Amino acid sequence: MDQVTMIALVVGVALVALVGWYLWQRRRSEELRARYGPEYERAVHEVGDRRRAESELVRRQERVEHLQIRTLTAEQRGGYLQQWRAVQARFVDDPKAAVTNADRLVEDVMKARGYPVADFDQRAADLSVHHPRVVDNYRSARDIAHRHRRGEATTEDLRQAMVYYRELFEDLLEDRENAGERAAARAADARAERAVERPVERDDDRAARPASEPMTRPDREVRP
Repeated sequence: MDQVTMIALVVGVALVALVGWYLWQRRRSEELRARYGPEYERAVHEVGDRRRAESELVRRQERVEHLQIRTLTAEQRGGYLQQWRAVQARFVDDPKAAVTNADRLVEDVMKARGYPVADFDQRAADLSVHHPRVVDNYRSARDIAHRHRRGEATTEDLRQAMVYYRELFEDLLEDRENAGERAAARAADARAERAVERPVERDDDRAARPASEPMTRPDREVRP
């Protein structure tokens, strides 16, 4: 192999590797953008670099995969729903106390699900993996709760915070963390049911068919 051919081969391999890397990066970006939605753009804006932001989002997923996220029992769900109704009803007479209780109740649900709650920023990052639609609203609700403690939040602000807390509360009760596994299980069950329902002619059925029985469709004329 002469030197020119060797150089051409090396350049070709490098180009193939470069194109493969570019396609992988683009596919990863599309998957992360589809999964995180507005949270993706928020991470890019916050970090200031798209590649670094994407690496951070991937690290979030890896961290949450190692958490022991639990599904609430029916009894737990019912109990939390009763508590939320009581908190919501209290808003009419005492909006400030209702928002404080809503924040505490959401935190209790997160603890019951298995989310660490010691650090709020980490808590929001963990939630963004499976609850990206509502996590930014959660940040806004928490900000309103802090402003209300300083006496800077209006009643309308508190009302909006309650809406934000309710959205996250409802999302946590839906167990979105295991939604993919449940969908896959339902699809497998549906395939199994179709296989059971499909008529299958057994060997003994074919053997029992009279030799004179035609093997063609009955609506066609059979000629010798």
